[in-house]
Amino acid sequence: MEKLTNKEEEIMHILWKLEKAFVKDVLAEIKEEQPHYNTLSTIIRNLEEKGYVSYNAYGKTHQYYPIVTKEDYRKGFMNVAINNYFNNSYKNMVSFFAKEEKISVEDLKEIIALIEKDK
Repeated sequence: MEKLTNKEEEIMHILWKLEKAFVKDVLAEIKEEQPHYNTLSTIIRNLEEKGYVSYNAYGKTHQYYPIVTKEDYRKGFMNVAINNYFNNSYKNMVSFFAKEEKISVEDLKEIIALIEKDK
């Protein structure tokens, strides 16, 4: 999967939420710093070129929909992040969050219980 810009990722979250949308529908979902309609249309076409969205044509208008699931994107994103920032070690990632106090001992125990339950 090709890396997305922050704006492209924001638009993908909207498309995952809406499932199918015209450019005007996506524009209506953007609360802060709304781009110009043509700029948004270009961003969505870039997502199409990158293989993230497709469309149904209705005359001159297009209704866009995601062809990459949020789950597939998340998996790819996490794999890259863990590889780039944690030396491809999930242990290093969990340790980082524990040290930063973003995850508690109780949370870690719950995670271990879930893992053991699924074995």
